[in-house]
Amino acid sequence: MKMWSGRFRQSLDPQFERWQRSFDFDRRLLHYELAASGAHARALKNAGVLSADELIGILQGLQQIGEMAAASQGSVEDEEAEDVHHFVEKQLVSRIGEVGYKLHSGRSRNEQIATDLRLYVRAAIDELRSELADVCGAFTDRAEQAGSTSMPAYTHLQRAEPVLVAHWLLAYVEMFLRDADRLADCRKRLNVCPLGSGAVAGATLSLDRAFMANELEFDGPTANSIDATSDRDFVLEFVSTLSLLGLHLSRWAEEMIIFSTQEFGFVHLPEAYSTGSSAMPQKKNPDLLELVRGKTGRLIGGATTLMITLKGLPLAYNKDLQETQQPLFDSADTALGLLPQVAGWMKAVEFDHQRMNGAAQSGFMNAWAAATYLVNRGVPSRLAHEQIGKAVKLCVDKNCELQDLTLHDLRTLNPIFDESFRDCLQPSSVLAIHDVVGGTAPARVRQGIAAARKKIDSLREEVNFHAHA
Repeated sequence: MKMWSGRFRQSLDPQFERWQRSFDFDRRLLHYELAASGAHARALKNAGVLSADELIGILQGLQQIGEMAAASQGSVEDEEAEDVHHFVEKQLVSRIGEVGYKLHSGRSRNEQIATDLRLYVRAAIDELRSELADVCGAFTDRAEQAGSTSMPAYTHLQRAEPVLVAHWLLAYVEMFLRDADRLADCRKRLNVCPLGSGAVAGATLSLDRAFMANELEFDGPTANSIDATSDRDFVLEFVSTLSLLGLHLSRWAEEMIIFSTQEFGFVHLPEAYSTGSSAMPQKKNPDLLELVRGKTGRLIGGATTLMITLKGLPLAYNKDLQETQQPLFDSADTALGLLPQVAGWMKAVEFDHQRMNGAAQSGFMNAWAAATYLVNRGVPSRLAHEQIGKAVKLCVDKNCELQDLTLHDLRTLNPIFDESFRDCLQPSSVLAIHDVVGGTAPARVRQGIAAARKKIDSLREEVNFHAHA
């Protein structure tokens, strides 16, 4: 029996009925549907709608459905169930009889799906933040292991200045920590309970909404029943955050692909995450990195799909909202699949420290340090910039580096140069002058590693708190 069929004289077209069903994908919400139904059942008992025995029967029936789903590893089947809500009602009635129909007293599927999706997204956020802590931990470990190794930093994909490899890796940690913060921010906004909102105007029974919210570990009930049943901002915000996470992962993957080429040679691809060519025996291809880069398109596509689906919907619930579920599920699955792979790759990759160090000591990357030498001797910054630019031009003509110019050559540009100039061009000196918070001076990078570990520990504590709340 359909949950809505009383008003209709004619049954659904069979092909349309199969096409419009959502059970094939929303059955993954079964765990959350059972939890929300349990909270609703307890509220019905408190409101005097259910007797104590009826409540016990319903809760036992819901538990049995959960056990059945667990035994089938979540692959529950039902050719007739329209959606996960219909499935639970059918299963409940088959176990405890017609009293199972009383569970739907005072509620609507509109509030049910809004609640189930909030519970799903909340759980996905907690899992993703845990995975992000692991990814950040892997990057930070490799940063610490890199020690004093330097490499070129690039702007416009041209060599710019030397930095510590650790400093470069910590830049990605900052990106991923921001992603974790955005997920936490999304979690705060979504953590309100739609139960008791009814179809659109609010429940028709005097249900204790605060009680139901507390039962499901929400911060409180939603403030407006119209908004509660039609709001999918939290879905869009979540998937948009995942698209930004994917963008960060894709930037990392692209850089690792470039650095693993023979032209750069900074990165040796781990064989456990690479494949070869069926035609060219010498090839080792960056498969994981390319898939990370490719799957970002799915995350961005999910956010775009949601925005287009939602942009023209009048209040409140519309069947279009059913189409927000698959982009949500796919995006969450994609992100949760990516992060453990990235952490594994980072643990396995080898960096060619010798080649990185060598690349950081050529190509005039000490030019800004040279200009700083003049500035520290009272030369205005713009003039210092011009004079070192002329020194670089002279080096190009002589096919040498700045430290190879003679003192005579230098003093033709500015008589203030002396023998100490060469000391300021040493790799350690070039790194050391960036001695500001967030700079690449070794002492500052050590502080950065310690700060990153503290943030990661805090992230893990937050995740564990929610897991055991």
